[in-house]
Amino acid sequence: MRKCLNSRAFAPLIALVVAVAAGCDAASSGKSDGAVPAAQRAHLVEVAVAEPGRLSYTADRAGSLRALREVRIVNQEEGRLIAVQAREGDRVATGQVLVRYDDQILRAQLDKASATLKQAELDYRRNKQLQEKGFISADAVSRAATDLEIARAEERLLHARVQHMTIAAPFDGVVTQRLVEPGNVTPQHTHLMTVIDPSQLITDVDVSELVVPYLNVGDAAEVRIDALGAKLHPGKIVRIHPAIDPATRTGRVEVVLNPVPKGARAGQFCRVELSTGSIQQLVVPLAALQRDVQGEFVYVLQDDGTVRRNGVASGLRLADRVEIRDGLERGAKVVVKGFLGLAPGLPVKPVQPRARTEG
Repeated sequence: MRKCLNSRAFAPLIALVVAVAAGCDAASSGKSDGAVPAAQRAHLVEVAVAEPGRLSYTADRAGSLRALREVRIVNQEEGRLIAVQAREGDRVATGQVLVRYDDQILRAQLDKASATLKQAELDYRRNKQLQEKGFISADAVSRAATDLEIARAEERLLHARVQHMTIAAPFDGVVTQRLVEPGNVTPQHTHLMTVIDPSQLITDVDVSELVVPYLNVGDAAEVRIDALGAKLHPGKIVRIHPAIDPATRTGRVEVVLNPVPKGARAGQFCRVELSTGSIQQLVVPLAALQRDVQGEFVYVLQDDGTVRRNGVASGLRLADRVEIRDGLERGAKVVVKGFLGLAPGLPVKPVQPRARTEG
């Protein structure tokens, strides 16, 4: 009987102890370091504002100098050369004889054609008189007229062939190649020599398709010729080719030296510096631009604190900034740091960039 009473007396005390222990456990669990579950924690990012800015793009491209005017001298008539009157390095003037062929046979044929023409003229006049007197028909006069025209054409043809036996310089220039010697017999359309105009030197350079729209004919350029030292020589754009190479996505630009510096020669290696000038564009930090299999994009901070993916088209780049041509509005806040684990729709918390400490 005593044991039952003792057990009943201690029951409330045991319940109190259990309740106190449970309360202590709850208090200790709520008394943690204040950490928020990972699912509720905001993703930390740094953001920047898309705003208008000025980009000045400078391209340094390699090329080779060439003469703006270069002519390969070829023959129209086959035959034996009797004179080649210029060598490599010789300056020639417009109309100066460069090459002369033996034209004796052609001149003899020309004399024959001239005699045939005179006879045809006499025959035509005589037939015309006979027709007026009624001795021959109009058909005979017509045949005589045809023979006369054929004779005239034959004389003109041989006269032109005789002229082609002597070849003159097409412009003032310098001979760069001499490929034949007197006594050589050459077939028709043989390359005999090359003449260039050294007063105008030009170079072709390939420029990115992103830069080509901002270049114009007449824009200034600077050319450095390695053989002449580090000095920059003035030039200008004289032609921008209309097509873009689909393999390299580059366009060709022709730059002429103006004036040609002393010592510059066709074939020398050169470097061309082109500048687009200052261009007002919408720009963002280069770090904001991302790429994947779908193309270029940026993460934009929305009003509800989440980010969305924005597909964009980039343009010129200068240092740590890049032009955004399409897909982004002025004033948009784009993520520039904190991409690890970032995904569209994820809540983010913008933070200020850490200040750099000296030393």
